[in-house]
Amino acid sequence: MGETVTISTLDGDGSFAAYCARPAQPAKAAIIVIQEIFGVNAGIRRKCDRLAEDGYLAIAPDLFWRLEPGVELDPDVEPEFQQALGLMGKFNQDAGVRDLQATINFARAEVSGGKVGAVGYCLGGRLAFMTAARTDIDASVCYYGVGIDGLLGEKHAIAHPVMLHIPTADGFVGPETQQAMHEGLDDHPKAVLHDYDGLDHGFATETGKRRNDEAANLADARTADFFARNLG
Repeated sequence: MGETVTISTLDGDGSFAAYCARPAQPAKAAIIVIQEIFGVNAGIRRKCDRLAEDGYLAIAPDLFWRLEPGVELDPDVEPEFQQALGLMGKFNQDAGVRDLQATINFARAEVSGGKVGAVGYCLGGRLAFMTAARTDIDASVCYYGVGIDGLLGEKHAIAHPVMLHIPTADGFVGPETQQAMHEGLDDHPKAVLHDYDGLDHGFATETGKRRNDEAANLADARTADFFARNLG
């Protein structure tokens, strides 16, 4: 189901790889899957495959291509977790959003000008929020996005629906940050926020120790309904 495609940067000075999963029938829309700090690993590819099973063209761009192309890390292996933190510290998020716009352009062409959504996890959740504010994405979903309180000044630019999944015991997103997110977005006409009591960062990962099946299934069902309503 999956293949590797090559996407040109917006300014044409480079290109990067992306994992692409295609549905068996013509795609009803496209969804960009935005990686965690662990690269386009098996879990992210599985997210794409599941979206393809639901009828979407799903594309996960390698956003760390300027740092370490093709990197795949396991969050349950401590040295690899530390390596991922190092990559996040070096990552240029503004360049990443431009690469996401290039991916949106690629995906939109693949679905003949149809709608394109985005779903991101961890760092990808933050980037999904930035994408909602800075690109022409049609709908965005953020799973445990980090540092979104610092992006609330951009909320006026969000023109299309955005959903945030917020675990209340997130070790990377503290109570004050969660409160700021609610205060800044609860009354936003395009935003909907869901809290997951007592859960930690990464609860919706496809594999590994962080996953909580019940909460992941609930969040994913909400995401599926959100995309069905906004990308249909």
